[in-house]
Amino acid sequence: MQNTIEKRGIKNIDFNCDLAQSFGVYKNNSEYELLDYVSSVNIACGFHAGDPSAIKEALLQAKEKNVVVGAHIGYDDIQGFGYRPMDLEEDELEALVMYQVGALMTFAKAYHMEIEHVRPHGAMYRRAMEDIDVSRTIARAIKKCSKWLIYYGAAGQNLAQISEEENIQVAHEVHLEKIYDEQGNIIFSARDLENTDISISRLKDLLHNSRVANNIGGKTLIEADTIHFSNKLSNARDLVIAANEVVTPLPFNYKNAMKSGWVE
Repeated sequence: MQNTIEKRGIKNIDFNCDLAQSFGVYKNNSEYELLDYVSSVNIACGFHAGDPSAIKEALLQAKEKNVVVGAHIGYDDIQGFGYRPMDLEEDELEALVMYQVGALMTFAKAYHMEIEHVRPHGAMYRRAMEDIDVSRTIARAIKKCSKWLIYYGAAGQNLAQISEEENIQVAHEVHLEKIYDEQGNIIFSARDLENTDISISRLKDLLHNSRVANNIGGKTLIEADTIHFSNKLSNARDLVIAANEVVTPLPFNYKNAMKSGWVE
């Protein structure tokens, strides 16, 4: 696997997608269409989506496919799918994070699995990108669950600063369909791009040159450890398949182990 990637002259990178984003009678079966093409998955923990049955199914499917598992945490907003902002006190947010991560850790343990990362969802993801104090609280809560967990967040200076200040591993995440500003921040008000050819061109530029196209027609340098693939896109399956033809995805920890010389 390493030789294939090196031959193409591009960096190693993780591909991730969300699972268990169902609740009760609502089943999001399309999310499993991406499972064969990613190296890690984020399992909803029951607050913005995910019920016990959906979580169990997602864990077992991930185990069968041998992909890395992480906790997909969000605000307690099942009706709004975690997309509505919430202003929480620091201790409230910390408890919210720990509750969800702890639930998935225990669930995974029952099936002899370990979770390796935590990724915020929706409004929490955006707030963490924009507000470093919120991101810091999330990071500290993650560390209280386990110092080995990786914090997946929007690529940028805030995440880098949190990593240094809190001594926590972070994975800088990029989206191929999102529109970025000149500073490398996601413009959440902009409509997602659903063009596979353009997204793949962006992927190649990211892998070769560590940059993303921005909204003023230029390119912005950006750090990328993982790419998120959303099943909400009309071209979601085509895009992730095409991305696999460009690079073989590797989980974040495996990539770091390769760099250290522990694996080949």
